[in-house]
Amino acid sequence: MEDEPATEILHATYRALCEYGYANLTVQDIAAEADRSTASIHYHYDDKDQLFVAFLDYLYDRYTERLAEASGDSPRDRLDALFDVSFDDGPDGPQQAFRTAMLEVTAQAPYDDAIRDRLAEFDELLFEQLRETIADGIETGAFDDRVDPAVTAEFLTATITGAHTREVAAGAPSDRLYATLTEYTERHLLAAGSTGVAD
Repeated sequence: MEDEPATEILHATYRALCEYGYANLTVQDIAAEADRSTASIHYHYDDKDQLFVAFLDYLYDRYTERLAEASGDSPRDRLDALFDVSFDDGPDGPQQAFRTAMLEVTAQAPYDDAIRDRLAEFDELLFEQLRETIADGIETGAFDDRVDPAVTAEFLTATITGAHTREVAAGAPSDRLYATLTEYTERHLLAAGSTGVAD
């Protein structure tokens, strides 16, 4: 069973992160968002760094659940579902403030081993889901057997990650990339004569 006070602190961390961003976020901000004292926060977490590593672990568990729900009757359907999960929010949606804050977090990764390790886990999880889906598509004959699952998954992972960065940093809408990835699937992944959709 989850520790309810600790979990509420993590929820409050999410809300405070969206409001203040990572650089300006303080334990006091999180305490106010959780309607708790800073002493209560420190009872569970020694400092902001420890709290944030726990927060990234919490996010990773939720991200794992979301990717696991990206299902379908065929590898093509599952690939589309993974794209849906990756681009499930527009520039004005509730995830935008969070993505902006997470871009600040990403900028800390070269200087913080714990943050870098956690972010690498997110990247590896998406990569593996894509690689396994593409490999399944090749095995079932839906995808072209000349495709290398690992190379293609690496390309798609980098493209999706880059799209989120461009959306936050340059205001480039990610919905166009979603359409581009769908077209990429049709042009470069599908086996000749296959729609990729289960009969």
